[in-house]
This record gives sequence, structure tokens and C-alpha cells, in this order.
Amino acid sequence: MSGAIDRFRLDGRIALVTGASSGLGMHFAALLAGAGARVALAARRADKLQSVVDAITQAGGEARALSLDVTDSASVRQCFDALSSWGAPDVLVNNAGVTVTRSLLEQTEADFDSVLDTNLKGGWLMATEAARRMVAAGRGGSIVNVASILGERVAGGVAPYAISKAGVIQATKSMALELARHRIRVNALLPGYVVTDLNREFLHSEAGDKLRARIPSRRFGEMSDLDGPLLLLASDAGAAMSGATVAVDGAHLVSSL
Repeated sequence: MSGAIDRFRLDGRIALVTGASSGLGMHFAALLAGAGARVALAARRADKLQSVVDAITQAGGEARALSLDVTDSASVRQCFDALSSWGAPDVLVNNAGVTVTRSLLEQTEADFDSVLDTNLKGGWLMATEAARRMVAAGRGGSIVNVASILGERVAGGVAPYAISKAGVIQATKSMALELARHRIRVNALLPGYVVTDLNREFLHSEAGDKLRARIPSRRFGEMSDLDGPLLLLASDAGAAMSGATVAVDGAHLVSSL
């Protein structure tokens, strides 16, 4: 049994997490460090990452902060160049994402562009650059694209977000097909409604109660609910998984509500 558990470990691996300055990205970075990986945390403002880097270091892990704008190909290359002092990444967690909440008739072209540029184009830029570095290193690797259940179902007021996440899911499958020969696995994690500092007030409101009633499990997710699925996709425990979409949503996707 211990051997099976050991397959979830990431000792000696290098992991890069985007959008790591708050929420899920911050949580994922700490999780991967706890599993033994050296973790690079990336966000637009590297100074906002230092407290997380310090916490990981104090807990006995190894971490560093990198500046990154996922929508800018030059910034993406510079981020990987900065990481190269450690080596090529073994794990990329493509987590950076934004949304705009506004009815379809009120949304603007700028709204659409900002969401698609970060969530879809940015994820593509990161994954393709990571894959090039992984291929050159010859070790294979794992790319985990953080999508959403809204990539497979819809909700009002977030059309660009849902469109972008549907694209992330299809991009994941396309990448998995082409990169399998290089021993690079690409999978998508599809969180449902997960409580973070950004949405806690809404999810605990009357409107949040109505939303929770539509989830078959009658509960919102906690960030810790994603720990096992993320480690499965990132580690050797998921060695035969590529092109998969893993929903963590309390059966929300399979509900008609």
C-alpha cells in the first residue's frame, strides 16, 4: 500500500504554478511543495508571491517567485528562462484565469478579449512553451490545465468565461494527442463551485444558498477537495492518464439543475 501512496509524491520534480498569488494557485503551490516538488510560483506581480514562498520555505520546502503575464509570449519565455536555473519543469499547473460577470447584452469586445486572452490563449502559450522545454529535457512531464465545470455546462452572466473553459478542455485533448509520444501527459481539472477568499461572501449569501440547493451533494467544494485529484494528475499515480477531464463538483455536472 505504501508503494501506491509513494506514487503521489513529487520528490525531485520541478513544478510551475501560474496565477499563484491567491486562491487555488496559492493552494496548489503549497500542496505540490508538500508533496516534495520544488515549486515556482508565477503571477504578474512577483512581490505578491513572497509571503507564500516564505511559508513554503519555513515548512521545509523549496520555492521561488517568478514574474509572468500569461497573455504575453515574451513574458512567458522569460519566465521559463528564469526557471531554467533549476531546469525544465516536470509539472505545469495552468491555473491563471479571470472572469467578467455581466449579462451577454452588456458585455463588450474588451470583456471577451480579456477573458479569452488569459484563460485560453494564455494557457496555450504556457502549455506549448512548457512542452518545448520538457521535450528538450527528455524527461516527459505533466501539464494540468485548470478548466471548470462551466466548460461543459453554462451559467448566466459569464459567457466569455464558459467559452474560454470549453476551449481549455478541447485544447487539453488536442495537446494530449500530440504530446503523448514525448511522454508528456495533459489533463484538465474541472472544479465546481469552490470556496475561496474571492467568492466566499457570495457563496455564503442568500443567492449562494439557492445555488447550493442545485448541487446534488448540497455543498460547495473546499480547496482541499482538489488536493487528491491534482496530485493524481501531476504525479506518477496518474501515469496512464492523458486527455482526461476530472470534475470535482459534488455531481453538479451530471445534474440537470
